[in-house]
Amino acid sequence: MKEPPIQDVKDALPDFLFLLVLGLLAWKAIAFLRPRNRHTLRSVAILVLGDIGRSPRMMYHAQSFAENDFETDLIGYGGSKPIPALKRLPKLRLRYLPEPPKIISGLPFIFAGPLKVLHQISAILIVLVFLIRVPPEFILVQNPPSIPTLLLVQFVGKIRGCKVIIDWHNLGYSILALKVGAKHPLVRIAKWFEKTFGRYAYAHLFVTSTMKDHLVKEWDLQGKKVVLYDRPPHHFHRSSPQETHELFQRLRTSLFAQSNLQGFLPSSSPPYSTPFTQTTPPPSETPSMKPATESPYGTKSSTSASLIDTSPLGTPRVEASNQQTYHEIRLPNRRQDRPALLVSSTSWTPDEDFSILLEALSIYEVRASSKPSLPLPKILVIVTGKGPLQDMYMKKIGELQKNWKWVRCVSLWLEAEDYPVLLGSADLGVCLHSSSSALDLPMKVVDMFGCGLPVCALKFDCLHELVKDGVNGLVFSDAAQLAEQIEELLVSFPDPTNLERLAKSLQNPSKSRTHAHSPKAAVDDTNDQWVWTDWGDNWNRVMRGLILSDVNL
Repeated sequence: MKEPPIQDVKDALPDFLFLLVLGLLAWKAIAFLRPRNRHTLRSVAILVLGDIGRSPRMMYHAQSFAENDFETDLIGYGGSKPIPALKRLPKLRLRYLPEPPKIISGLPFIFAGPLKVLHQISAILIVLVFLIRVPPEFILVQNPPSIPTLLLVQFVGKIRGCKVIIDWHNLGYSILALKVGAKHPLVRIAKWFEKTFGRYAYAHLFVTSTMKDHLVKEWDLQGKKVVLYDRPPHHFHRSSPQETHELFQRLRTSLFAQSNLQGFLPSSSPPYSTPFTQTTPPPSETPSMKPATESPYGTKSSTSASLIDTSPLGTPRVEASNQQTYHEIRLPNRRQDRPALLVSSTSWTPDEDFSILLEALSIYEVRASSKPSLPLPKILVIVTGKGPLQDMYMKKIGELQKNWKWVRCVSLWLEAEDYPVLLGSADLGVCLHSSSSALDLPMKVVDMFGCGLPVCALKFDCLHELVKDGVNGLVFSDAAQLAEQIEELLVSFPDPTNLERLAKSLQNPSKSRTHAHSPKAAVDDTNDQWVWTDWGDNWNRVMRGLILSDVNL
């Protein structure tokens, strides 16, 4: 038999080496991406395609998984500070996705849109496939947004053997319809994408029973299906006068930087008083000029009060030569001349029509001005949150309140630890969430209830699963009805009978004996009766059986 020429063998050698290297790389890739084994149980990757610090439900998920001994990776974008609990849990890691290059934002949308999606896809895959080296048992993804996350988690779940859990907050295509119109071709594409890649999962979580029933019927979802109602975290509670006092000491600079509040709020003398709280008795003069009688904290002194001044942190300081001691500390209490404090939290998006609140406040201003004998208080409305429509609405507010005497409205951004204190210090909450799908419930109302704060909420189809009209709040349909409800609840303030009745429904004396603060309110899933619970208790009740059902502990 004729031997092949030596030259032919040399020519084939590079091809052989290339195939050998390619085979080795393929083998390594398959070995790296092979499905999990028993050594990777009790681990979860949680994906939120948004600001982690502005995604409370996903942060609470991460905390609960980590507290239940799961290796937990929380993946999303940076920006706002996450809740402090996430930093103290040793089994929890925050993995921040890189923002798209700035050059992309300067391109026309037809180019910027696809490039942004490609950047998101590559960033998510790098984290889920390479940075998390041991395949997690579960991948929990927030929906919406649906594109591209649903497709990516399904792909990673297949190649790495992970169980996919979809947490349905709302429907992504319905939010898109608010921007471009329900009949736009992109809405039809988005709906197909969401239905196709959201249909199959190990488990589906829903924020309402209405959403569960709708999606099971319309999209024939496959997998385990459970309702996990939003609940407030354990530390949410009704704020004490001391907590309110300390909060408004911290917010003093932010509040008084707003020119429209000059002369509107009661005068205050920090650290002895704020527009909402004061020590007993209230200081009639500044500390440095107060005569040597009784100090603002109720202690008598035979020395001149000129020896007392205020440190940069706002705490009383006494000269060493004074030798003065405080025999009694009188804690702050709520002022009788304070304005009523209304709070509304919003993302400033089209699904929350803020003009309803502006019109209601205008009606209240006319009512309070035209009938001075009516015992209505001044109102300070604090709106929290950030979003695309914020500047537009704040300009409208600025023009309106130039002529207002009874109402002021300001926008503040609060740190995560201050937000529940503000809710617990307020008198009434207002919710303008209308739901693009009419299938989800507003998390802001859950937070308000957790802080013992009654609400006036805009009516939509499934709101009854959370807000019981006349029990824990009132439901309105338009601005006129909202104005009427605000007036009804605030009459005879600071002792408003109707408001106090709603607030009492958010208290539970039997549990308050074992906790330092007021417990949280929620609707029981089975009998529609009010029971007291928080996120941790509810999560353990619903989720532990779901994620531990096939694990041999």
